[in-house]
Amino acid sequence: MQEIIFEVREDEADGGFVAVALGHAIATQGETEEELREMVRDAVRCHFDDGEAGEMPGMIRLHFVRDEAIAV
Repeated sequence: MQEIIFEVREDEADGGFVAVALGHAIATQGETEEELREMVRDAVRCHFDDGEAGEMPGMIRLHFVRDEAIAV
């Protein structure tokens, strides 16, 4: 596996960010973008550490999704 992609959204209820991997059962959160990056790295290492989930990806891609409402 070359890369793993996470969809990242702002947590409107609690603040911070929530990241969910596409195609894998991995989810994590962080208060800041920097903390989120560290939490994502840790979650990926833990998920792929034993080799059962497959080969460790060489790259992690964060896809930030943001909803925005504007007045007409």
